[in-house]
Amino acid sequence: MMSNMDSISDFIGYIRTEKRYSIHTVQAYQKDLEQFFLFIQNTFSIQALQDIGHLQIRSWLAHLKENGMESKSMNRKISTLKSFFKFQIRSGLLSQNPMQKIVSPKNSKRLPVFVNENQMDHLLSEVHFPDSFEGKTERLLIDILYQTGMRRAELLGLRLKDVDFGLNQFKVFGKGGKERLIPFGNDLKEQIQSYIHERNMIPTEHEFLFTRINGKPLYAKYVYLVVNRYLAQSTTLNKRSPHVLRHTFATHLLNQGAELNAVKELLGHANLSATQIYTHNTIEKLKEIHAKAHPRSE
Repeated sequence: MMSNMDSISDFIGYIRTEKRYSIHTVQAYQKDLEQFFLFIQNTFSIQALQDIGHLQIRSWLAHLKENGMESKSMNRKISTLKSFFKFQIRSGLLSQNPMQKIVSPKNSKRLPVFVNENQMDHLLSEVHFPDSFEGKTERLLIDILYQTGMRRAELLGLRLKDVDFGLNQFKVFGKGGKERLIPFGNDLKEQIQSYIHERNMIPTEHEFLFTRINGKPLYAKYVYLVVNRYLAQSTTLNKRSPHVLRHTFATHLLNQGAELNAVKELLGHANLSATQIYTHNTIEKLKEIHAKAHPRSE
């Protein structure tokens, strides 16, 4: 009989190689499953996958809620279990899916956090970036995140051959390995070309666009720390992650009149509903303009 660890290993291999999930997502799924099976084993002494039912799963979810986990995080874990058990049925290890009776809690709707245009102008024109290779790396990664709306994993996965200077566009591989093209302007083009010129003088053994001074590729924590540090110099936002720059990209485009479908394609969203949340930010912008400009708005 296959052990639970073997089941997890097979599933992780599947989402890594066939589904081509990002490293961040794969690690999150693996952590969710390890936590789940540890709880199942300690609470119910269940060893066999076939003995897990919806009651045990609900018990785990109740445990998470009692420990203060928010709906968004719980839904991520439910999504992990749904994918995992669906894979087990496809593999023939299970005949019934214990997730069929599990209902996801409703997420509390919160507007995406973004940096306003004045603050981004301050960051890119007033904040000092060191005149070193590291400083140029930091400046370029922030520019690309803000000017393209890429996810952090997509930025880290950019290869030299994914940059098309003839057409001024990036080839990006998003969630599930889906390919999309993102245009960039001439200013960013010159910045990238200058960066590559210096990059080529550093001995490297990888094909990624971004590299560290020691020749090794960037990693997720590095990007987070850089973005967090520079955003702290231009904004008072509590949340200062690379994803905030993705939110900022989308919100600024819509504020300037970009079509929702165009923003959807640039972000690589599968459904328009995922992009529509940014329209709430533009509505807030319109309210602000109305309050300042209309004589009867007070």
